[in-house]
Formats: sequence, C-alpha cells, structure tokens
Amino acid sequence: MKKVVVLGALDTKGLEFQFVRDQLKACGAAAFVIDTGVLGDPLFPPDITADEVARAGGSSIEQLRQLNDRGTAIAVMTRGAAEIMIGLERQGMVGGVFGMGGTAGTTVAASALQALPIGIPKLLVSTVASGNTRPYVGVKDITMMYSVVDIAGLNRLSRRILSNAAHALAGMVLNMEEEVEDDKVTLGITMFGVTTPCATRVREILEEQGYDLLVFHATGTGGLAMEELIKAGYIKGVADITTTELADELVGGIFSAGPNRLEAAGAAGIPQVVSVGALDMVNFGAPDTVPTQFKERTFYQHNPTTTLMRTTVDENRELGRRLALKLSAATGPTIVVFPKKGVSLLDMDDKPFAGTEERQALYEGIKQHLRSDIRLIELETHINDTVVAESIAGYLLELLTQKKEG
Repeated sequence: MKKVVVLGALDTKGLEFQFVRDQLKACGAAAFVIDTGVLGDPLFPPDITADEVARAGGSSIEQLRQLNDRGTAIAVMTRGAAEIMIGLERQGMVGGVFGMGGTAGTTVAASALQALPIGIPKLLVSTVASGNTRPYVGVKDITMMYSVVDIAGLNRLSRRILSNAAHALAGMVLNMEEEVEDDKVTLGITMFGVTTPCATRVREILEEQGYDLLVFHATGTGGLAMEELIKAGYIKGVADITTTELADELVGGIFSAGPNRLEAAGAAGIPQVVSVGALDMVNFGAPDTVPTQFKERTFYQHNPTTTLMRTTVDENRELGRRLALKLSAATGPTIVVFPKKGVSLLDMDDKPFAGTEERQALYEGIKQHLRSDIRLIELETHINDTVVAESIAGYLLELLTQKKEG
C-alpha cells in the first residue's frame, strides 16, 4: 500500500510532525515517518531513524553529534534523505511526501522531494516559501506552503496552516487517478508570451497529427524541466521555438536555464527543430533590479515586475555562435529555422526591439558555426507568421517520420 512519507526533524519539531501525522491518519492516509533530526531523540518513534538517514548520507548520528558542525550535519542528512526516498519509491511505497522546516529542514526535505519522479504529490511547509523557492523546487512539481509563523510549537495559526497542508496532501494522494496509458508520442515545445502565436499553431498542428504536446514556458525553470524530461526519455522530439534562455545565461538575466540548455535533445539523439524565439531580449525584475551597467540600454516594461532589455549586435553574434555549437554536437536529426523579419512580437517594424542589424549578427553567428550537414532554413518573414509555425511543425513531422522508419 502506498503511504504518505512524512519527513523531518522529530527532535526539534516532533510536536508539529506528530500533529501532521495524526491529521493525515484522520483523513484516511497511511503515514510513514522518517526522522532527520540530529540534535536529540525523537518525540515519537519513526519508521526510519535519523541514524539510518545519516548512514545513507555517509556518516552516523554519533559522528555528527561528536563533530557538532551544523553545515556538515545538514549536508549528510540532505544526501541521506534523498537516498532513502529513492529506495522507498523503487519499492512502490511512496504515495506522497510531506516535509516541513526552516532553512535547514527545508533544504533536507527538498532534496528528498526533488529525488522523486514528477507526478507523485509533494508538499513542503516552509518559513522560506515566500522568497526565492527555485533552489527548493528545482524542476519538480513541489508545492510549497508558507508557514507564516516559525515552525516552533502549536498555536491557533500554526494548527490551521498545518491542518490545511495535511488535508491538501491527503486529498492529492487519496484522489489520485491511475494514469491511462496511450500510444501517443510525447513532444516538447518552448514558448514565451512574445512567441505565443507561433508556439500555439505548432502545437495545434502536431496535436492534429496525434502527438501529445508538453509546452514549456522559457523562464529558466521551463527549459530545465524540458531538458530533464528529455534525459528521462519522456520526450521523443522537440520544437524548440523559444531559445531566449540562452540570452539570459549570456548577459545575466533572471531566466537563465544554465550553461547546458539546448544540449539534452542532441545528446539523446531525438529529432529537434530549433528556432531563435525571443533572443532579442534579456529578462530582469522590476526596473530597480536592473544592474547599473545596463542603464543606457534599450528597455521595455513588460509588466511591473518584468523588465525586458534588448540584446546588442555583439550579444546576438555570440548567441548565434553558442546556439550553433550546441546543435552541432547533436547526435540526432536537427534543423534550424531562422525567421529573418523578427524573432518576437517586440522585434518588428515600429516595435521597441526592432533590430535588423541584431538579427543579421545572430544569423551570421549561426551560419558560421553550424555543422555543415545541419539544415538552416531561412524564411523571409516574422517568427509569429503562420508560415513559420507550419514550417517548424512540418520539419519536425518529417524528422519524426524518418526516425520511425529508420
């Protein structure tokens, strides 16, 4: 029987975890408790002890207590919690996971939650859930709930929040429907608001042909999520329309997907059709978050919390080079589609980011460094024109057919 795994420090937060465990049981969800506390004995007996977690992390509770170093203890328990969780999932025991804590407890729990496949319910109550949650969520479907008050005892407010969390997780676990298997091939698409018309039409065409489409918002985590699902073998082909995350990685924007973006599909050998959507922009937060060295650049205020900055000629040439070198390492069929009249809704005549020179530099960077046997399709139109979407979808269908027949 699958159970809700409850994970956390039962020495310092045992009362709170006992409350959550009891709430889960009251909902009809069986609980399985893992202790990650290092400082003292647990308030109640767990199913997996803190020493077992420590040993899975390469140490022991006795050694950690003797060392008396908080950083080392957190690192060991973080590794151990992830290892334990992977083992439980392989045994088919994990129906859902509940974690809770401050910065240390959140770090340990997050490692275990991130070790699980997408689809298993994961809920993390945390004192840091109102800030930057990316280090804890990563690219997994982790639900974080802000604790509002510190997790230090039970009171009127904490009882309500923890009860809500327990009932929410129980609802996810107890009402999970069995996944219906079908024979549809899953494909990935990347999009941004400024490439939506293109991405939407590509999706429609591919869905009409019987494919299952996953659409990823190219905000850093979106690109990372797609790459992870490619590595896991879940995605069998890609229409990588919106490669804007490369610009944020190059210039220092907030939507970088890291240095390895645009490499997973090539390494996996799956068909990919790639374009240059939104490479005209770098993303920052509110205007006062833009670094001072960029103050003379061209900006567009997308909304109160999102400031877009136009990429320069030199940046576009480098972006073209990087994109071409990444794709040139691909082991599978690859095509690049380059719309010569604009790469986003802002890169058009009379729009804020209109840039003929920038696009030419981007094109030259690609042309000069792209492997000679990779097709570069040049279209004398804008990325959001229907002909571009039809070309991207058509070329991807062609590559998928060739892959299937080969």
